[in-house]
Amino acid sequence: MNERDPHRPGTLDLNQLRTFLAVHRTGSFTAAAQQLGLSQSTVTTQIRALEQRLHHELFQRRARGAAPLPYADELALRLAAPLDQLARVTDERPAAASAPVHIAGPAEFLCSVVIPSLASLTADGVQLRVATGLTEPLLEELRAGRHDLVIATQRPRGRTLHAEPLFDEEFVLVAAPEWAERLSGRELPNALQDLPLVTYAEDLPIARRYWRHVFGRRLQAHAALTVPDLRGILAAVGAGMGWSVLPRYLCHAELTAGSLRVLHDPEDPPINTGYLVGRPGLPAHPDVARVRDHLMAAALNW
Repeated sequence: MNERDPHRPGTLDLNQLRTFLAVHRTGSFTAAAQQLGLSQSTVTTQIRALEQRLHHELFQRRARGAAPLPYADELALRLAAPLDQLARVTDERPAAASAPVHIAGPAEFLCSVVIPSLASLTADGVQLRVATGLTEPLLEELRAGRHDLVIATQRPRGRTLHAEPLFDEEFVLVAAPEWAERLSGRELPNALQDLPLVTYAEDLPIARRYWRHVFGRRLQAHAALTVPDLRGILAAVGAGMGWSVLPRYLCHAELTAGSLRVLHDPEDPPINTGYLVGRPGLPAHPDVARVRDHLMAAALNW
């Protein structure tokens, strides 16, 4: 007679697996219950039963949600594709199909590029909820289920999130026309040492990267003005407060109109790739897929 391994899970309950995947994707027992049309107590009971069957704790319960433990991340990777395929075959629809799509990313890029590009979707009934912030905190919030999609300035580490290259932003060295005239004929970058620098933060993150990439040296400068918003930097430079390094998408209109000038045009400008990031597998409701597909198509013209 064969002896059965007491730690082997055996036949798993499909409903428990679906519930597990919903909790993993939403980062919340409450949100998963709403999505599945179940009571929160039922979701809790199913997850506890699955944990007992697997002999592994799956989630760390927190005040603001449920954080997946490593075993849960591995299990979700194995389950996502087959359960999503089964949902397509059975034509299952999520209960919250009309829920808003939560999208997050850098404030400047969202406001200047992304939000205008989504106008046709909101006119067609898609609800959007937009949040702004830095990439690392936003990705953690995505893992916890607070967002559906995040536009990230770097590719996320690990396998729990799915990232697709969305756009390349080119950085340009710019100033107002009066400063450009004063610099005409002078050698860069030395000519900029005595002129006021407008930057994002005291450590000059964007300008320092430009200097290393283009001039092959360390930037030796102090900020005349710091503004923790690229739109504020654009306004300050346009008003003649100094020079800066900005993404071309943000100052394209000003460069075209002549109210800003490019001070240097290198053959190999600094480029930063932005990513559209979501949780792997079938989205929680169809509008998430609509927003994702729309952004990927729109980005071809950014």
